[in-house]
Amino acid sequence: MFTLAHLSDPHLAPLPTPRFSELLSKRLFGFLNWQKKRRDIHLFGTLEKLIADIKQQSPDHIAVTGDLINIALPDEYPIARLWLNNLGAPHDVTLVAGNHDAYIKKMEGEPLREWGAYMCGDEQTQAAFPFVRKRGPVAIVGLSTAVASRPGRATGRLGAEQLTHLPGILKKLGEEGTFRIVSLHHPPESEPHRHSERLIDGKAFVAAIAESGADLVIHGHEHIHSVAWIDGAGRRVPVVGVPSASAAPRGGKWQPAGYNLYRIEGGPGAWRCEMASWSMNRDGETYEIGRRMLMRTKIKTRN
Repeated sequence: MFTLAHLSDPHLAPLPTPRFSELLSKRLFGFLNWQKKRRDIHLFGTLEKLIADIKQQSPDHIAVTGDLINIALPDEYPIARLWLNNLGAPHDVTLVAGNHDAYIKKMEGEPLREWGAYMCGDEQTQAAFPFVRKRGPVAIVGLSTAVASRPGRATGRLGAEQLTHLPGILKKLGEEGTFRIVSLHHPPESEPHRHSERLIDGKAFVAAIAESGADLVIHGHEHIHSVAWIDGAGRRVPVVGVPSASAAPRGGKWQPAGYNLYRIEGGPGAWRCEMASWSMNRDGETYEIGRRMLMRTKIKTRN
């Protein structure tokens, strides 16, 4: 059995004190939002407790689906790199970036420069997207939706290059008999009220999965436990999101911190994937809130 832990959106706190010149951009709106609301939601102590619980589970690998930081201040990136180092070695942790990691245009390249070791494929000499990491029976395909957007928006975009390469990668991995996990920050499809936070080319991503298939899609961004389904090549594919890993357990409208464990076993045509979801109660204790079988029957092949 292979066990993957999935967490997302740590939004590392506290926010470094910005210089006045650093706020002459979209960062000003993010800074005001942090001071007014987010600093009471994203707590480093909560994140530490969650990570300690994950490590007690002894997963084979950890996937982090973005938004390590908040408003892309230069001082936030090295802090996040130290946090990643404490979470695990690059071989044992796979990261994809989120929109907050590329909050303004001039910082879009910083995640690759600062955290590239966690986003480098097995056959790559430097980080680039898409990337593929094979661990045991699992192949993790990392995609980046991290692009800057204008104030009031949190949209993501994959772009033509990633979407062009994705179907071929998934098809090849399927032929090799691996359990294919696609990791990205934004969910492929969003509810209408999340239009300003959507993945702009989500329909093209869904089409790529329909063409070549996948076994699991994991994401963050919405800060909630969620499971949706999209069409794959011969079967439906689960699309799973998790809450922010630092969300205060005594929150208001937001879900408290949580993560998922995926237990994967079997082989081509007969994979079994069970998801266990974990959350934090009002006393700051982590507990299992439920289990769900995402895959346990043979994959139907087309005639």
